[in-house]
Amino acid sequence: MQLRQLEYLVALARERHFVRAAAACYVSQPSLSAAIRRLEHELGVPIVRRGRRYEGLTPEGEVVLAWAHRMLAERDALRQELSSLRDGLTGTLRLGVVPTALPAASLLTTPFCERHSRAGVSIESLSSADITYGLTEFELDAAMTYLDDDTLGELRRLPLYEERYMLLTPLDGPLAGAGSASWSQAAALPLCLLNSRMRNRRIMDECFAADGATATPAIESDTVAGLYAHLPRGRWSSVISHAWLHMFGVPEGMRVVPLEGPAHGPRVGLVTGPDEPPSVLAGALLAVAREAGVREALDALLRTYLDAHDH
Repeated sequence: MQLRQLEYLVALARERHFVRAAAACYVSQPSLSAAIRRLEHELGVPIVRRGRRYEGLTPEGEVVLAWAHRMLAERDALRQELSSLRDGLTGTLRLGVVPTALPAASLLTTPFCERHSRAGVSIESLSSADITYGLTEFELDAAMTYLDDDTLGELRRLPLYEERYMLLTPLDGPLAGAGSASWSQAAALPLCLLNSRMRNRRIMDECFAADGATATPAIESDTVAGLYAHLPRGRWSSVISHAWLHMFGVPEGMRVVPLEGPAHGPRVGLVTGPDEPPSVLAGALLAVAREAGVREALDALLRTYLDAHDH
């Protein structure tokens, strides 16, 4: 059995098409098919369900695929560790991030790149479910996501910060002069919010409901940028996580108002894969994260905006 055969199998499972998988591996389709048939012969089990076209993997094939991901990840980790001993850390860190944590990701990636100038970072915006899959299948090195997600199982977790929810509202709006606002007061405003497919929105809906209110936003978006694009016009208010201030700040003509209720929301943290010890790249990011002071930086930025209004 050769690692190249496992690479072909991973490509086939990803592309679900022999010709596309062959193209992704820079080989001919007959060469890829022959290599997988040899793998089936060597292991003594059918791996691919074949008809007139690719129909998926057999149960045995799914087991082989899981081991293929693990073995290829171990191969890559070995290369990274030997390279780091010779030349310093190199390679590309594959980082998955839930969309609502993207504005804070640079608090980790910038010091990581400053410390390891020969390494790079590839960031992908993913759902919580896709992040869990990517980590367990060794397609990601690390991720920023909500730590109370049951699908994370036994994956290694490092808390970074707790979300704090704020109301962004126009300076001439009814709540602009308030020291704080209730969730029911916020629900009565013309709102733009994330859509209900987003984990952050579902958390906020629970907060509205706890205050006896239901939010009915006129505008919904699946990105934080989509919300902020509407705010400078002075018509809309929005409920935000304080972490978004790091990237987007407070738009001109608006102010941030603390929302009454729990001081902190769910925890966001850094999660790494099931390999022990973690890969060299994941371990390097964990080391940076432990020293980055993400929570302190975000809380200090929020105080700056709150103090600016008080004065």
